[in-house]
Amino acid sequence: MLKNIRYLLSLGALTFSVSTFALTLNGTVTNYDGDPIFEAVITAVGSIKTKSSQTTSPRKMDQKNREFVSHILAVQVGESVVFPNSDNIQHHIYSFSPANSFEIQLYKDISPKPITFDKAGIVVLGCNIHDWMVGYVYVTDAPYFAQTNEKGEWSLNLPADDYTLTLWHPNLDTPNNVLVQQIKLTTEKPVPIEHKITLKTTSRTGKPPTDDNQNSLYQ
Repeated sequence: MLKNIRYLLSLGALTFSVSTFALTLNGTVTNYDGDPIFEAVITAVGSIKTKSSQTTSPRKMDQKNREFVSHILAVQVGESVVFPNSDNIQHHIYSFSPANSFEIQLYKDISPKPITFDKAGIVVLGCNIHDWMVGYVYVTDAPYFAQTNEKGEWSLNLPADDYTLTLWHPNLDTPNNVLVQQIKLTTEKPVPIEHKITLKTTSRTGKPPTDDNQNSLYQ
């Protein structure tokens, strides 16, 4: 009897170890010409309930050369973002998005206070002074998320489980700008995921017009 109990305890410990084993899932996002897609958002939600780990200090979305840097910023629900202005001119940023509407009126340097994003969704940012400026705060309640680097690469450390994986980019030419797929992670080495996507041909980049340098209206 004692032997059987020890066996069950051992089996239970093994099952726990397998279910929480960290696996590295990685991938790349490019267009069909092989050009990398920067700042695309990847999220993973598994069948095992997992609490999100939030950072303690505010995230940052700067304004440089009359554009938002980062153009896309992914944060978890409950995180705060500060919007410094590193330009030598004033900006007046705002959002009318249902996920979080706010306004920071004309200012330079550091914004008055961080903005807390307490609802999942896409928050689209603009500037009342510079019409082309557009930025995105992707607010997610997924426990795991990442963004692609300049090479289009991303990586997530995940326990073995069944996952719903999403890929989002504001210019992705799909309904709601998102791709969804189901994946199963085991204790074996995961196969890298390669996404080749199509972006909309007419889409806002958030960058200033190339011919406005001599136009005082845009300074």
